[in-house]
Amino acid sequence: MSNAFFLRGGRLIDPSSGRDHTADLLLTNGVVSAISSTKGKLSPPADAIVVDCEGLLVVPGLIDPHVHLREPGAEDKETIASGAASAIAGGFSSVCCMPNTTPAIDLPSTVEFVQMRARATQLARVFVAGAATLGRAGEQLAPMGAMAQVGAVAFTDDGDCIASAGMMGKVLAVCASLDKVFMQHCQDPTLTSGGVMNSGVVSARLGLGGWPAVAEEVIIERDVRLNRSHQARYHVQHLSSAGSVEIVRAARAQRQPITAEASPHHLLLTEEMCTGYNTQAKVNPPLRGDGDIHAIIEGIIDGTISILATDHAPHTSAEKARDFTSAPFGMIGLECALALYVKALVDSGAISWERLIALMTIEPARLLGIDRYGHGQLLEGLSSDVTVIDPQFQWTIDANEFKSKSRNCPFHGWKVKGRARMVFVGGRCVLGGESLTHADRSRGHSARLDAL
Repeated sequence: MSNAFFLRGGRLIDPSSGRDHTADLLLTNGVVSAISSTKGKLSPPADAIVVDCEGLLVVPGLIDPHVHLREPGAEDKETIASGAASAIAGGFSSVCCMPNTTPAIDLPSTVEFVQMRARATQLARVFVAGAATLGRAGEQLAPMGAMAQVGAVAFTDDGDCIASAGMMGKVLAVCASLDKVFMQHCQDPTLTSGGVMNSGVVSARLGLGGWPAVAEEVIIERDVRLNRSHQARYHVQHLSSAGSVEIVRAARAQRQPITAEASPHHLLLTEEMCTGYNTQAKVNPPLRGDGDIHAIIEGIIDGTISILATDHAPHTSAEKARDFTSAPFGMIGLECALALYVKALVDSGAISWERLIALMTIEPARLLGIDRYGHGQLLEGLSSDVTVIDPQFQWTIDANEFKSKSRNCPFHGWKVKGRARMVFVGGRCVLGGESLTHADRSRGHSARLDAL
């Protein structure tokens, strides 16, 4: 296949540069070679594959800063290869994997192992978040500087909170010195012992242990105060409560270096999904109430929450078939996240397509510090990671067709709109190439994406 692609007549949205107009875009030799100011201003090279993108969105490659790929240690749930394939199927050119593997990603050698395995897939880029403490036990600092030197882009003990304020202060100091973001799993373990779902009327009716929102909120409040003397970049993962939105909003108003993310399930599902002991709805932090969803969406509208992330958490069907208390927390989301965000945020009128793309491209790129390499943006001469989206494509989520090895998706059977039709990583077409294989590639002719 040619190494030159001419994407003609799509709506090019690049929030990093403020672009939002109909344009032609040329990818050659792994970079964005040219972008027209208006449709028809560019001519495709003789050897380029021309793709008709009329009615489609041409955007920077989508980035998910919070996924679990389970390798090493739990390859029956997901591997780096299957997770990278799942990411591409969902339109993500890049993901950042969490370190709660077995063993934990807490050494430079483990960071390099993940990077090596990711390169071998030749699919999505996989960036690595290293553990902040050895074994994610919260007791001893991991060699964060050494991990950063080999490419760790962030640090977190995700899956567990750093419960000790003293240790948290040390972690923040190191992250500040390295200029790396710390991503906190906000859960006070003393308040969640035995908790398996949101604490409230539904948990009482089901006879299940409750998990109060304050367990999330007190950690954010504590960390904001601890960080005043360090000014490290601090990020709240999978924010789930209205109270958390208020704390983050107040901290940002005081110009604290704090960001926060929201996940699809915390935008669309409530604790009522747990009715019938539905383990597909068991997630950490738990699904909460309508008021929390409203507050989170308001936080996205006003910029308090600036990043969207799936918290893609694969588990086997056998694990999720256990009773509710014993079943693991987590759900997958890479392959349906885009459409779910569209449903929750764009179709509802909460935000524009341009803002949605920002939340899924340049904002997570800045969080991870990978914007310096051109990720999350479409600029001439920089890396050509591109996602082409059909905003009107209607489809039904079928977890059985996912590239992921796991099927724990509570959105199975939902009818949604919006889907990635092509993904380019480093100029290579890794999604949608099948429709180009049989296309007439002579100059002046274009391939449609109808075969996808």
